[in-house]
Amino acid sequence: MSRTLDIDRSDRALPEATTTQRRSLGGACIAHALHDGYTDLLYVLLPVWQAEFGLSYAGLAALRSLYYGTMGGLQVPADRIAARLSIRAALALSTLVAAAGFVVMGLSGGLFGLCAGLVLAGIGSSIQHPRASLLVSDAYGRAARGPLGIYNFAGDIGKATFPVAVALLLGVLAWRPVAGLMALVGLVAAVTLVAVLPRRPLVPAPTRAAKSVAGSSRTGFTLLMAVGALDTATRMGTLLFLPFLLEAKGGTGTTTGLALALVFAGGAFGKAACGWLGERVGVVRSVVVTEAITALLVVALLPLPLVPTLVLLPALGIALNGTSSVLYGTVPDLAPRGDTGRAFALFYTAVIGSGGIAPIAYGAFADRAGETAGLLAAAATALATVPLVLALRGPLKAAQTHTQE
Repeated sequence: MSRTLDIDRSDRALPEATTTQRRSLGGACIAHALHDGYTDLLYVLLPVWQAEFGLSYAGLAALRSLYYGTMGGLQVPADRIAARLSIRAALALSTLVAAAGFVVMGLSGGLFGLCAGLVLAGIGSSIQHPRASLLVSDAYGRAARGPLGIYNFAGDIGKATFPVAVALLLGVLAWRPVAGLMALVGLVAAVTLVAVLPRRPLVPAPTRAAKSVAGSSRTGFTLLMAVGALDTATRMGTLLFLPFLLEAKGGTGTTTGLALALVFAGGAFGKAACGWLGERVGVVRSVVVTEAITALLVVALLPLPLVPTLVLLPALGIALNGTSSVLYGTVPDLAPRGDTGRAFALFYTAVIGSGGIAPIAYGAFADRAGETAGLLAAAATALATVPLVLALRGPLKAAQTHTQE
């Protein structure tokens, strides 16, 4: 009788746990799509801001980095502060703050107001990545690699849709009203997060990191952060020059929105494809292949006319964005001392910080040497990851061996 009761309780508990996992993943995906969409819609606005404020490439990159650098630099401190709140409250609040940044941009009358709005939006977005990643990791434990891939994929959905929406809106509205509409979308997302995310704090499921503490090493995690930083630098450099490359080939603002949608749509597919590739051929081999393909395709963009360039962009997106799915899924394997939450915060600090600094360096270089040289520098950065990835073989093998014990 007692055994029967235990089985019944187990059967009743299973749907509840599954629902909690689904709500956690769904909320994390909503937050990721919104905040990544906010980040990448800025690319469509860069030519508009350049024309209005008379900015150089370096100045334009610095303007964007007010958002990106703030978001990256505050990952660890913002995560520590947000840890005092429930993840549900932290994600909803961060979304409201980011939306408020777009309100400030929309109401700005000059460059100073735009800068203030970018900084405020960056503060809001600094909380999302570590908290949402930890939410998914806590909900799924050792089975989190697949859900983390879905979470990563959701970010590309935002990247693919927000730039297109902004590009289309810019055809009928000035950029300030468009910023106000984006703020409204953020408000709706914040309300949705409150409704979707579990009300009670999650009891973390057993993680891979907890079993692989001895096999993990600071060296391995440091290498992983370095690879992530260079991979992000490649992506940011390529995307910085892409709108101007398209304009030089005869493209318009709408063309830029379409081009970014093609890149990020390819990237969304790449997240799934590279995750599959990483599971079957290993992290090292899959990253080496995708980075080499990225460098080749970036160079191939230069001589092509506009239409063939657009045709090539989805393939570029697969390699350009897909690598990150493999890298994010490896964070729990190499988390120092098994502290997955802090590992995610540190990893996102490295990759987002790189995304803030790299465009400034690429922009300054392009101001002197031209857009073509800037794109070639981005391709060279992709190849620079290869020796670092090869050095990861030892730490990954040690972590895998300890996990299997």
